[in-house]
Amino acid sequence: MFQLILSRSQSLKSDLLSGLTVALALVPEAVAFAFVAGVEPLVGLYAAFMVGLITAAIGGRPGMISGATGALAVVMVSLVATHGVEYLFATVVLMGVLQVLAGVFRLGKFIRLVPHPVMLGFVNGLAIVIFMAQLQQFQFLDPVTGELAWLQGEQMTLMLGMVALTMAIIYFLPKLTKAIPSSLAAIITIVAISIGLDMDLRTVQDVLVDMTGDPVATIAGGLPQFHFPSVPLNLETLKIIFPYALILAAIGLIESLLTLTLIDEITETRGRGNKECIGQGVANVATGFFGGMGGCAMIGQSMININSGGRGRASGISAALFLLAFILVGSSLIEMIPVAALVGVMFMVVLGTFEWASFRLLGRIPTSDTLVGITVAVVTVLTDLAIAVVVGVLMSTLVFAWKHAKNMHFDIEEKDGVKIYKPTGPLFFASIHHFRDQFDPINDPQEVIVDFARSRVSDHSGIEAIDALAERYMKQGKTLHLRHLSPECIKLLHKARKLIEVNVIEDPKYSIADDELG
Repeated sequence: MFQLILSRSQSLKSDLLSGLTVALALVPEAVAFAFVAGVEPLVGLYAAFMVGLITAAIGGRPGMISGATGALAVVMVSLVATHGVEYLFATVVLMGVLQVLAGVFRLGKFIRLVPHPVMLGFVNGLAIVIFMAQLQQFQFLDPVTGELAWLQGEQMTLMLGMVALTMAIIYFLPKLTKAIPSSLAAIITIVAISIGLDMDLRTVQDVLVDMTGDPVATIAGGLPQFHFPSVPLNLETLKIIFPYALILAAIGLIESLLTLTLIDEITETRGRGNKECIGQGVANVATGFFGGMGGCAMIGQSMININSGGRGRASGISAALFLLAFILVGSSLIEMIPVAALVGVMFMVVLGTFEWASFRLLGRIPTSDTLVGITVAVVTVLTDLAIAVVVGVLMSTLVFAWKHAKNMHFDIEEKDGVKIYKPTGPLFFASIHHFRDQFDPINDPQEVIVDFARSRVSDHSGIEAIDALAERYMKQGKTLHLRHLSPECIKLLHKARKLIEVNVIEDPKYSIADDELG
């Protein structure tokens, strides 16, 4: 009993310390994504707090961190620019409703259809995106030109040195002790060195100034207040917000469920996809009514949490509460943190997220799988995650169909003036042309048998191919016999139904993917 209590106490300690580390890294991310979306910093911070808190409490994946993300922000920016922030809040509410419905109708299970090469591409592409996002921290807003410029001289040297020191602490400290998350220790160390030696390092405050142009910009604020979106409640509003809500809901769920799957693999546990859909939906409905920009799972912060020892719901809940504390009372302390420390943490996330083993797989796995993985990674970097995953799944589906189409072959024999065709393999949309080309109604004998004992009709295209074959033989005035078709297949056939030979004992029983049976 004592050991159980001690284990739970240590687990809670790990979750709380990990949550603090995540909260420190969340601040600049949430602010940056708010500016991408064209809204105030607090809109992003409130979203990170509320979405993070609610999904951690009721979502389907303990240890996963959610908040405002860039994938959603890039979709929101045109809505905010065209119609204003109030329409964004209304869209986030509707987005949440759609996500809840996805969970209620158990659509989360479809994430299982994402093939492993797509997952590899997703992980590698997202690692590259996280890396590229950190590069802007090596830039500053030039007061003369008003444009971003790279740090120069001593500032760049100090920045690179502190980033390297942060990464070294994160890498080597766990070999000495695991009493404190190495990422948190690294941030505290860099802050202490920066203040103690009075180093000229860019801080979170400097980033806020560059983003807002306000020399006294701050993340300080009050508690989020309930606010019903100030939009007309009519059909015209629905026409404006529904397309955005649908896209945001899809992107949010895809990113969340893929992150869930990744954490499942790392922790060797299993999250609940449909429960996560509902959790994300409830969180977005709430944040839309409290002035937040909405959000979804954040792979970077989730990896920080997992690597720092956060496994339970307390890690996500504490991260959200620490973030709220920063907004309410600790803004001045957070704004002192050197950006170099946060960049170093994120660079370690990049190194831990990227699947380096994928390079060893080159030449060992099918070329098609390699191409799918590379394509998904590239599309993730160039566009967004949702498009990349859809492209990857479509490519994998076409490759699968092509490979299985080539699996169909025929044994053809002739006995006593009767020609017997014995197809082997699935008959579906990709194999029907090969199936059709094997037959020669003009030169075949008067009586022909097609034996489907080793073949399976998989879809309506296969049904139509059989009907078309029957029509070709009927036009030649020849007799065609069809054997070993399933009852469902027989039910769907029209022209060829009279040609079927039924054997109750030997005929197979299987279902066909066809809407006519729905």
